Amino acid sequence: MSPNVSSKQNNGLSVLIRSPLVFHSFIITNVVLCVPGQKGDMGEKGQTGSVGFTGTKGERGFKGEKGDRGLLGPPGAQGPQGETGTCPASCESAQGPPGLQGPPGPAGGRGLPGVMGAVGPKGIKGDKGDLGMPGDPGLNGQKGDQGEQGVCECTDGADGADGRPGEKGMKGEKGDTGPQGVQGLMGPKGNEGMIGLSGPPGPCTPAIQSAFSACINESFPRQDWPIAFPHVLTNLQGHFNPLTGIYRAPVNGTYVFSYHLAVAFRTLKVGLFLNRYPVIRTTEATSQATASQTIILHLKAFDQVWLQVKDPVTNGIFTDNESSSTFSGYLLYPDSCDIPMGRHHQWQEPPVFTARDFSWDGPQDTTTPQP
Repeated sequence: MSPNVSSKQNNGLSVLIRSPLVFHSFIITNVVLCVPGQKGDMGEKGQTGSVGFTGTKGERGFKGEKGDRGLLGPPGAQGPQGETGTCPASCESAQGPPGLQGPPGPAGGRGLPGVMGAVGPKGIKGDKGDLGMPGDPGLNGQKGDQGEQGVCECTDGADGADGRPGEKGMKGEKGDTGPQGVQGLMGPKGNEGMIGLSGPPGPCTPAIQSAFSACINESFPRQDWPIAFPHVLTNLQGHFNPLTGIYRAPVNGTYVFSYHLAVAFRTLKVGLFLNRYPVIRTTEATSQATASQTIILHLKAFDQVWLQVKDPVTNGIFTDNESSSTFSGYLLYPDSCDIPMGRHHQWQEPPVFTARDFSWDGPQDTTTPQP
């Protein structure tokens, strides 16, 4: 009998039982009908069978859905340094062309007056003045002493003939003044004479002096505003404000003003202004040149004088270590040698100007005053 087959007999019933993996065979003797028996108890678990052979590879499955985005990974290591670049032709940098000048900024607030600067160095000797007028003839000198008598080493000759009368001699010197005589009686009052001509003014020492000279420290100043000259050369009396560039006359008198302005890269149109009105103007279109002007003005006390340029295209005033641009002026002589006192000489505060007060052609609502 096969190991997988067992035989049981019960009351003439022979039953062949094979393993569950094969089949069951029943041999029935002396029985006509097959009657199933009761279900037996569950047998004990058998031992684990040996591993079977590996099956063949299955067919390729369908593509799955896209997975969720993974978390951000750590940063990678720094890459190697790139190769050193080479200059195409020359490694020297070339300066580009200058850009256009921006529009002028808004006018700043009026600054506080600065402290008085140190006394500048002594100026160079000025040019020789013009030849003066001839002086009046001097008085006659005193009569000299009589000379010594000459020695005559001669012998008397024969008497000569009478000479002709000599020429009339010169008028003798005026004799000494005689003693004063007795005062005579007072005569009647005469008629009033005509008024004589005014004599020339006598010499006097002015009671006030005024002079200044200053340089700019920034090229290409803004338009429609007085040019500032912050670098002061001399301003002992303080009548010139270097921050605003405005000179204020202390007394009525005659004044001399001059300017010498270096010009470079742009045309220069500059004017000297008196109380907001142009007095003289200068144009210099040559680069690396100097624009100069000298003028004599009669000013009243508290009149104001300054320089200003026309526009941003013609503001070619230039300064550097080799070029200086200066503005100077001084009181030539006052109208009076008296000390300015009294109610007609009271100090006046300078007016406060705005950008609209300065124009190349002066105020448009009034006529230009005569200087």
